[in-house]
Amino acid sequence: MKKGLLLLLSFYFSVAVIAQRNIDVLHYTFRIELNDLDDTLYGEAAIQFVYTQNAATIEIDLENINTAMKGMKVMAVQYPDGWPGEIVIKETSFSHRQNKIVIPRGEKAVKGDTGFFIITYKGVPADGLIISKNQFGKRTFFADNWPNRAHHWLPCNDDPSDKASVEFIVTAPLQYRVISNGILVEESNLPGGKKLTHWKENVLLPTKVMVIGVADFAVQHTGFVNDCIPVSSWVYTENKDHGFYDYAIARDILAFFIDYIGPYAYQKLANVQSKTMFGGMENAGAIFYAEHTVNGQRTEERLIAHEIVHQWFGNMATEKSFAHFWLSEGFATYLTHIYLESKYGTDSLNKRMQEDREEVISFVKSAKRPVVDSTPDYMRLLNANSYQKGGWILHMLRRQLGDSVFHKSIREYYSAYAGKNADTKDLQQIVEKVAGKNLEIFFRQWLHTPVNPKLEIAWKYSPAEKKIIITVDQLQQSVPFVFPLEIDLIADNKKTETRTLQITKQSETFHIPVSNNLKSIFPDPNTSLLFEARVIKMN
Repeated sequence: MKKGLLLLLSFYFSVAVIAQRNIDVLHYTFRIELNDLDDTLYGEAAIQFVYTQNAATIEIDLENINTAMKGMKVMAVQYPDGWPGEIVIKETSFSHRQNKIVIPRGEKAVKGDTGFFIITYKGVPADGLIISKNQFGKRTFFADNWPNRAHHWLPCNDDPSDKASVEFIVTAPLQYRVISNGILVEESNLPGGKKLTHWKENVLLPTKVMVIGVADFAVQHTGFVNDCIPVSSWVYTENKDHGFYDYAIARDILAFFIDYIGPYAYQKLANVQSKTMFGGMENAGAIFYAEHTVNGQRTEERLIAHEIVHQWFGNMATEKSFAHFWLSEGFATYLTHIYLESKYGTDSLNKRMQEDREEVISFVKSAKRPVVDSTPDYMRLLNANSYQKGGWILHMLRRQLGDSVFHKSIREYYSAYAGKNADTKDLQQIVEKVAGKNLEIFFRQWLHTPVNPKLEIAWKYSPAEKKIIITVDQLQQSVPFVFPLEIDLIADNKKTETRTLQITKQSETFHIPVSNNLKSIFPDPNTSLLFEARVIKMN
């Protein structure tokens, strides 16, 4: 996800819903009916699940109706009863309060038991499904579930750690086309000027990337990647020529990341112009981009690459909790840089890393929060820690381990956690195994310390001894960081020697023999360290 201007809006959203964890959802079937007479959604959710612990009740997230009369009203909860061939559908009691549907069991369920409920409901979504008009004044319906906004319009376990397969069966006025996760199962005209569209995704997804988009779309098949993965563009009919051109670059980007990371998990990739509030939203196999990303000039290559990376990191390998959000956004940020480096060169990578470093320094000065951040207000995680600093952490790993070990670590991590959930410790263990070294200090200081190294580098040159004396002081308010610091030693004749200082203490002095008269020094010439520094020449 590209955060865009969303930080300015973070105050608007309530803090996280605490999801009930006594069930693990296996599959959702959502039947959704939309209309043009009003914004009322008519829904039916069939939910298959397994109990993760003994339980007398089940809780499902669904927003209640608020004072503005927006939200959902549950009409009935049903369950199947009887043996195969003799099954009847029965209604059960329930309560719906504090944004939870509470369904009692007739008798206490045992861990490992499976269950099935059908929830019938209706209402006007306050959020999650955005019903509005696009830039051309046409009515649209776009899901926008991140981080935990799916429960505003879908009965679900709205938590990133609970993944399930999903299908959407959408009935809407005939003039609309519907895009969703998975593959198209059916598209049928119905009486009364309606159309039914059925999409089904068999890969397990967190609710944050389950999606539908309903609009007057023009659709172009862009081509296949690896002769099997169809890539398409879904844009507004009014700007289809620009949109088809802009989004067509997704095919080559997808091919690059399949080669770099590993197999692509989904059966298609649709790139969709939408009303998402984000710059882009990485919905699985159906990425939504903001309206302005279509301009006919392909200005959004970086954004498109960022969202495609999420198909691996965030969608398939998903963080166990939002505290480890950097495992989505840091990975998307840095692997986008790697893609652009492959296309435009190392100098372009260094320039982007320098820009990212400035953003991190500015953010940390005011926020002073660690990257692994347990704030319950998920919108606060859309910050330079999760994105740019997360990317910098991967960049420093790459610099310290080398390209081949870093690349192998990324592939091994994805292979181990594709279709699963991971946290920062899981990543650390994979990298340590591949690298054959203990990285506890590295992960602890960069991910759990709310500041970055702030250095004062004082130096003087002794012509008589042909030696430079460098003192490095760490000024940040924390225990000392441990890191390699590269320094260019620049002579009068413009010759440059690069030396690496291993920094381990609050204050350290180094005596370095040099072969030429020294004119100046320059720290971090290869853009390898996240830090800020002041360089002082002593007399």
